[in-house]
Amino acid sequence: QVQLVESGGGLVQAGGSLRLSCAISKHTFVTSAMGWFRQAPGKGREFVAAITWGVGSTYYADSDSVKGRFTISRDDAKNTVYLQMNSLKPEDTAVYTCAAGLATSVRPEDYVYWGQGTQVTVSS
Repeated sequence: QVQLVESGGGLVQAGGSLRLSCAISKHTFVTSAMGWFRQAPGKGREFVAAITWGVGSTYYADSDSVKGRFTISRDDAKNTVYLQMNSLKPEDTAVYTCAAGLATSVRPEDYVYWGQGTQVTVSS
């Protein structure tokens, strides 16, 4: 069974930074890509970013909500994916969850394994 464990969430003031981590317990043929999603209270799940293992191809949400502020990366040796979040805004407050799938995708249904999520709260 593949397990994903996130860490790094917390409370930060607007303008601050956080780095989320997502460690995967093992790789299978359906864990070639990793994605980060977020869900704010009362809202649906929103795609943030995705990356492939090995080549490290990255993909970000089309909206301007995270572009230029968030960076996804991975450490193949540590089986860990990171989401560096800078210039955080109160509207970034959400539960951030990582997921593993066959390929990078903006659709949650394309991911097979999910972590438990980590809370990020940005105060104004």
